[in-house]
Amino acid sequence: MVRGPAAALVRSEDPTNLGWRLAECRPTLEREDHNKEKAMATLHIQHPITDFDTWASAFNRFGDARRNAGVRAHRIQRPVDNPRFVVIDLDFDSTDEAQSFLGFLSTQVWTNPENSPGRAGTPETMILETAAP
Repeated sequence: MVRGPAAALVRSEDPTNLGWRLAECRPTLEREDHNKEKAMATLHIQHPITDFDTWASAFNRFGDARRNAGVRAHRIQRPVDNPRFVVIDLDFDSTDEAQSFLGFLSTQVWTNPENSPGRAGTPETMILETAAP
């Protein structure tokens, strides 16, 4: 609240300003549920590679398959001390979508060397879900 000579100035410039503090809007149960982050599942994949550019080219060819399977976002990372290894995280709305896409990778991509050039070794996978402490 503005007091003293400034109070008259504020009120005279804005006739709707009566010097009251704005009420705080406290969250209701409904609002808290609405603001909670939506549950998400991540398909985590890691494996050795022979050449990153070759592997990345193959990864990019399956962009439409990822979108159609429900991948919302993806991250590709490499260990700083091992350029011949890759870690991929694919985010989905549900664990069912993640499991379904893992099945596609296992049966359609990783079983055919033409579909997965640059991959060396067997991918290690896990499906993760967001956990709150």
